[in-house]
Amino acid sequence: MNVFAFAPVSVARGAAALTLTGLALSAALADEAAIRKNLAERMPGLPKIDEISKGPIPGLYEVRLGTDILYTDEQGNHVIEGSIYDTRTHTDLTKARVDKLTAIDFAQLPLKDALVMKQGNGSRKLAVFADPNCGYCKRLEKDLVALKDVTIYTFVIPILGPDSSVKARDIWCAKDSAQVWRNWMVSGRTPPKAMGGKCDTAAIERNLALSRKYKVTGTPALVFEDGTRVPGAISAGQIEKQLASARKS
Repeated sequence: MNVFAFAPVSVARGAAALTLTGLALSAALADEAAIRKNLAERMPGLPKIDEISKGPIPGLYEVRLGTDILYTDEQGNHVIEGSIYDTRTHTDLTKARVDKLTAIDFAQLPLKDALVMKQGNGSRKLAVFADPNCGYCKRLEKDLVALKDVTIYTFVIPILGPDSSVKARDIWCAKDSAQVWRNWMVSGRTPPKAMGGKCDTAAIERNLALSRKYKVTGTPALVFEDGTRVPGAISAGQIEKQLASARKS
């Protein structure tokens, strides 16, 4: 048998596959251009489009605006806002995508700029972005107190007005800043006034920059070891569940 007899067929098939791939790529690029053009013209108030990619359903494209997701057809004639569910796996595909986009690499967080509270052996880790005048943050703090074997890193971001900035400075400059934070958030004990000019508060500005980098626009915001990010106050039970899940990842 001539083993080389089949070589031209294989080459032909390979060339055909490459041609089809090239055509598909060209079509996708054309669709992206049409979507960008039509949405920009028809929806002038739409934020900047960061990325357009094929969606989870054939014929549907994902339009990414920062960490927000929209869906559209190949011409941008229709826009869908909402979640896509996979009924086979009972998965919210849109939420999964947003979770991936908003995930934060815990190892990259500048923990030196956080207030640190070690509870028990401190083996589990949790980061929290919080404002000292945030009511939901205070409610969350009361649940955090009950957690076992966790180290909590609190990045203070004064975003709710001038008094938040004053309190953030007073807390950061206190001798035991972590305890002063907890006393204020849990018991309402007013932080001692910081002595002017004797405390470096650059960390607070860095925290604000960090929150802008990760688009943390509200408090509280929780970040777990596996990068999962949860906006808003959640219960102690929910935190425990997420901490356990993060350790398995």
